[in-house]
Amino acid sequence: MAVYVISEPVPQDPDAWETYIKLAPATIEKYGGRYLARGGNVETIEGTWTPKTIILVEFPSVEAVKAWYASPEYAQALKVRDKALRRNLIYVEGVTAKS
Repeated sequence: MAVYVISEPVPQDPDAWETYIKLAPATIEKYGGRYLARGGNVETIEGTWTPKTIILVEFPSVEAVKAWYASPEYAQALKVRDKALRRNLIYVEGVTAKS
């Protein structure tokens, strides 16, 4: 079952941000993830949530998400994360297609 990682990043330090966005994509791909949305226009339709940026990544499974997040490759990006950005980060399981 597909699992979706949803990130709402707010860049902080420009140099650290550049380092982070150079490191993270290759780690996502290595663990089976693919970007579905990456910083396109965001418009609030309902409610008070007004994110400026949303990143949506599809992974093949919860195990793949957890392996990616705990990986030595992504650990390099996490070293600069706190300086690079603030964010909300969640994952949600997709639905299973009925036969």
